[in-house]
Amino acid sequence: MSEPVFKEMERAYGFDEVSLVPGDVTLNPDQTNTDFVAGSHTFSIPILASAMDAIVDPAFAIKFGKLGGLAVLNLEGIHTRYENPDEVLKQITQASEKEVTALLQRIYSEPVRENLIGQRIGAIKQAGAICAVSMTPPNTKRLAPIAKDAGMDILVVQSTVTTARHISKSYRGLILAELCQQMSLPIIVGNCCSYSAALELMRTGIDSILVGVGPGAACTTREVIGVGVPQITATLDCAAARDAYLKESGKYVSVITDGGIRTGGDLCKAFAAGADAVMIASPLAQATEAPGKSYHWGMSHSHPALPRGTRIKVAASAPLEQILFGPTSVTDGTQNLVGALRTGMGVCSARTIREMHQVKMVIAPSIKTEGKYFQTIQRAP
Repeated sequence: MSEPVFKEMERAYGFDEVSLVPGDVTLNPDQTNTDFVAGSHTFSIPILASAMDAIVDPAFAIKFGKLGGLAVLNLEGIHTRYENPDEVLKQITQASEKEVTALLQRIYSEPVRENLIGQRIGAIKQAGAICAVSMTPPNTKRLAPIAKDAGMDILVVQSTVTTARHISKSYRGLILAELCQQMSLPIIVGNCCSYSAALELMRTGIDSILVGVGPGAACTTREVIGVGVPQITATLDCAAARDAYLKESGKYVSVITDGGIRTGGDLCKAFAAGADAVMIASPLAQATEAPGKSYHWGMSHSHPALPRGTRIKVAASAPLEQILFGPTSVTDGTQNLVGALRTGMGVCSARTIREMHQVKMVIAPSIKTEGKYFQTIQRAP
């Protein structure tokens, strides 16, 4: 007699469990095209700097933009709550492990000041950079018009988990279809990690979608509430939704893998899984220009009772330009990320990011340890 099954489970895969198969033809890295398009804006590198206070301030956004990427400023962060954010950042970086969580909860309990939104956006725009800003769904109806009037170019609506439908007894939730009509500029929404949720979000009229729940180095969502899907599987599923929506509507919605990317190898695997761009945090937190000064922390700390982020020490390793373009001073793949992407594309016969989507992947749980005995023991703590 067969036993009844209560719930079927699927096998899901993360970056360390898969590998890319080289192509039959190789290309020079300088012949690859890594452009990422968001609305009328084209970026020469398909990398977004995560909307986290330890990474993006106006100065970093300007620098990152000049290097060809897009940095997203968090409009519910320290830079819009405090006139002098440097003093607050110093408090966070100097706090002890025992006191830092309570400190962060207190710091993020201060209200967002509307006049600072205009100042921060204005600083980025005056420097000639594209300005992308992030806000959570509950505050979008209030903050988005202010940001638009201040000159933002791209709106990111982001939370730990974002869906097209939200049920609440206390308020009428954000209607993304209405937001798209009101804003008339590129809108990126996240985060999600399933085919059905991604497809529903795409049908609201958004331009790009963020994929990833809990994979970030400073995120503890998976530990606190047990939610998340490994990034390769999550990206594959959301890319399938993108392709289905393209057939359904004729509109191409970009997929942006957000979180869990630490090395150039992870970066290449994200694109092979179907990403059009990636959003990264901890590798950029290591830049000497990052405002976190060798620290990085999760933005869900603003929750008064259930923080789902932690402060980590990442150590400043190199200038931002070196992290993106090299030359690398380390052998672990954490520098020259763009060079790694171009080389990976060339090895895999991919001239463009969309051709990278067609690269064959294999399940390979031993890919990082096979033959690497001496590297493994040397890196062990």
